[in-house]
Amino acid sequence: MSDAVPEPAAQSAAQETEAGPEVREAESGYEPAVPAPLDVPRAPTGNAEVDARLARLADADHLATDGHVEVYEDVHRGLRDALTALDARPGPPAPSTAPTSPTPPTPPTPLTSPSSYEDRS
Repeated sequence: MSDAVPEPAAQSAAQETEAGPEVREAESGYEPAVPAPLDVPRAPTGNAEVDARLARLADADHLATDGHVEVYEDVHRGLRDALTALDARPGPPAPSTAPTSPTPPTPPTPLTSPSSYEDRS
């Protein structure tokens, strides 16, 4: 067993660790900034579904930072679904990758039967 007494600086560091960030912020007078819009311009893509998802990003402008994740995940999920839908849409059949060779011409049919050739000799 030790009779050593901890130094006062070590005690204050331990107290800060035990106190949550709210207590430290209140003691220091620090207050987080109020959420403000970033006003990032978004150009239309021409795809209404994608444009709607990108417009949803503006919802994050009015949320605290910890609320951004939900908006970003929702937008990401919607954009991923839109891309998947593009791949699944029916369309014209894909061209075959194997080159097609022309069908060999059929030989012309003789005007006379083969037996008539034998008679000529």
